[in-house]
This record gives sequence, structure tokens and C-alpha cells, in this order.
Amino acid sequence: MLMVVGLGNPGPKYEKNRHNVGFMVVDRLAERLKAPPFREKFAGVFTRVASPDLVLLKPLTFMNLSGESVQQAMKFFKVSLPELLVIHDELDVPFGESRLKLGGGTAGHNGLKSMLHHCGGDGFARLRVGIGRPPNPRGGDKPGSDVVGHVLGDFSSLERAGLGNVLDHAALGVEMVVAKGIAQAMNGFNARSLKTRG
Repeated sequence: MLMVVGLGNPGPKYEKNRHNVGFMVVDRLAERLKAPPFREKFAGVFTRVASPDLVLLKPLTFMNLSGESVQQAMKFFKVSLPELLVIHDELDVPFGESRLKLGGGTAGHNGLKSMLHHCGGDGFARLRVGIGRPPNPRGGDKPGSDVVGHVLGDFSSLERAGLGNVLDHAALGVEMVVAKGIAQAMNGFNARSLKTRG
């Protein structure tokens, strides 16, 4: 089994934010796999696909508590860290590109911080979906800074024009992990990472 977790914030206020691209990829993956409807459980919503054996989870705890939801689901499905793939937005990857990664730090991402705190370490795979950094950011990552506004802002009209391709490419990355395992998928997927141009 592979548990695929998309990180985001619940509610219509955040629905189209860059920070919610993890939710968007999980939704696109559910469409591609013709998954059953999502159901509420584990302080989130989930669905399970029989073949391949996948659990798709969107925590509804807000980003900085995501690990609480994931921990519940991991315990219920008896999933270990190597069977976990977390999809999240990534400032340090340009928009239009995605990267697979195994383990590592959090780079200040509150969802990943919560995952490390609640789920027993950093030994899970990540799919880092690029949102890029804002031009000429001021104030670093402090509340009210350009970076925070960028992360919690909606995709621009130019980005929205290419967002469908980004989501499909990211979903393909998950499918490659299912088919080949994380190590082989990383090599193939990262080498052909798509650059979407508006």
C-alpha cells in the first residue's frame, strides 16, 4: 500500500491558494484513477483505490496540524514511513516543475514540520510542486511578508492557464512511484520534470 497525502488548508477561502496545490494534485489523481468519492475520517477526507492499492488523504486540520490527521490514518491502515508520499507546495522549485524527494528537512514548511513531529521522522517521500518565489520578496517568511502573501495567494491568471498541465504532471509522478518505487521514480521523473509555460 502507498498512502498519498496532499497538504493544504480547508475551506473556500484557501481553495485556490498556491499553498493548497497538494490538495489539487490529490484531487487530480483521484480523477485519473476513478477513485470512489472522498469520505470524512482521520480529521480529513480520504478515498481508497483497490488497484493499485492507494489511500489518498487530504487533512482538514489546517496546514500546521496536518501531521495529526496523517498519524491517525497511518495507524488505521498500518502504514509505515516508507509507504508514505506527501505532496506539498515548494517555494524553491519554479512554477511548472515538480520534484520527487526522499527524506530531508522542512525548509520552513509548516505542514512538513507537523508531519515530522507527529509521524515519527523524515523517512517519507515528498512530491514538491513548484510555486516559485515572489519577485523581490521583502520581510523573509514573517507574517505579512511578500513570501507569505505569495504562498497564501491564489495562482495568477498566467499560472492558472498552465495549472492543469502541472497537476497532470505531478499526478504522473505519483503513478511512477506506484509503478517503480521511489528511487527509480525519482531518477526518471526529476530528469523529465515539465516546464509549463503560459
